[in-house]
Amino acid sequence: MTIIKKSPDNPVIRLGISACLLGEKVRFDANHKLDTYIRDTLGQYFDFVPICPEVAIGLGVPRPTIRLVGDPAQPRVVGVLDPSLDVTAPMEQYGRRMARELPPLAGYLLKSKSPSCGMERVKVYQDKGVPKMGRGLYARELMAGRPLLPVEEEGRLGDPVLRENFIERVFCYHRWQQLEAQGLTPARLVDFHARHKLVLMSHGAEYYRALGRLVANAGSADIKTLAQDYIHGFMAALAHPATRKRHTNVLQHLMGYLKKQLDSADKVELLEIIEAYRLGEVPLIVPITLLNHHFRRHPNEYAAQQIYLAPHPRELMLRNHI
Repeated sequence: MTIIKKSPDNPVIRLGISACLLGEKVRFDANHKLDTYIRDTLGQYFDFVPICPEVAIGLGVPRPTIRLVGDPAQPRVVGVLDPSLDVTAPMEQYGRRMARELPPLAGYLLKSKSPSCGMERVKVYQDKGVPKMGRGLYARELMAGRPLLPVEEEGRLGDPVLRENFIERVFCYHRWQQLEAQGLTPARLVDFHARHKLVLMSHGAEYYRALGRLVANAGSADIKTLAQDYIHGFMAALAHPATRKRHTNVLQHLMGYLKKQLDSADKVELLEIIEAYRLGEVPLIVPITLLNHHFRRHPNEYAAQQIYLAPHPRELMLRNHI
């Protein structure tokens, strides 16, 4: 297992990845599926742990093509030209082993449509009729073994909403891993929840309220059990992409902390920018930038602690497109 780092002196967040997406020639035809956005843009911020499960179980390069057949919920992986080539058991076993043995990861990027790595909508061929849709066997076992792990396919990163959602989940999960490394305490759990309040509200105020009820028991309940319940609920909430309407509510909520500091002209300008965002005329980064400008001029302790205002490096330009 090789970990590709930007710099050994500058460790960054670690992602698992299908090796072909980084240009490794591990495909069935001895080629690759290099994704330059992943390599050149995300590679500036993440360490990659590249894996090709088909090579790992001994299929080699080049190799016979394989596909999923049978029950979409429990398909078999067999050779396209030689159905007697059945690698179902070794593929499942490898996925389970990697779920246990991989180093701590903050996310995973999978190759779409692959019978091993495809996260969704992988063709499962039937004896007769149109193929049904399932999930690659390695991906299935990995996701079952690490249910909290943010997982996405390279093809879906072209959708700005899905791209933003995945990377937001990666950074949030990484912060949780840092919290666990420091040592969970009731105070630290309460602080984590407070700092992510607006992040959660952008996905749905109901998630923030439900998790708040859990955190309210932080001083009395077993902290390890409570923390596991919390992070499962937290990551499930973030899996629901934020919406323009909910972002607008969060922006208006933040503006409320400036109502005594801004003059009438600044208030009108900020309201107009938020409304322009609501109508889809400007991307989210525009009102966020203006709010950050005002909070620099008028510091506010509550706003300063909110992850929402700076959830990931601005150079990723994620909020420029949603």
